[in-house]
Amino acid sequence: TARQKGAVLFVSIHADAAPRPSAYGAPVFALSDRGATSETARWLADSENRSDLIGGAGSVSLGEDQMLAGVLLDLSMTASLASSLNVGQKVLSKMGGITRLHKSRVEQAGFMVLKSPDIPSILVETGFISNPSEARKLQTSAHQQALARSIHTGVRQFFHENPPPGTYVAWLRDSGKIASGPREHVVRSGESLALLAQRYQVSLGSLRTAN
Repeated sequence: TARQKGAVLFVSIHADAAPRPSAYGAPVFALSDRGATSETARWLADSENRSDLIGGAGSVSLGEDQMLAGVLLDLSMTASLASSLNVGQKVLSKMGGITRLHKSRVEQAGFMVLKSPDIPSILVETGFISNPSEARKLQTSAHQQALARSIHTGVRQFFHENPPPGTYVAWLRDSGKIASGPREHVVRSGESLALLAQRYQVSLGSLRTAN
């Protein structure tokens, strides 16, 4: 799994189909627990969640205190979703130079494959094979390579701006060897909630005092 491999980003890439042949464009999705942002997003999520390709969901160490665990899980999920939307928008922007987009912004839906709370995750649809025109393009190696390069460029831009601490890319940015972008917290794969508590300086005592 992504967590076992120490991944800091999970990208699920698909070519999808829709009931209407007229459906077109390449959408990029991040997780939403509040419902899909469009009918197409809802339909695709329902379809993918029934498939046997689900592989991103996992668990993090919750510890014994459920109140503390809940707070830290919310922190982790919030940071992960922010990073997912950030990298998703960068990928979508780069893909827009290669193919038609389904939406100009990252959509959100309840894809099970995106529900890991500690690894930023996006789902990329390269196009609709139910659309004859897009199906023909997706079969060509030139279009496949162009799409792959656009996804790679978007991911690389994200990590240049938000390198995980202790990585070579972080050293490059801190040394001024690559352009510095806005900093944000990137959840590291396998990061336990105990470490998150330490990072955010959250203690069970302070939580109880606040309540």
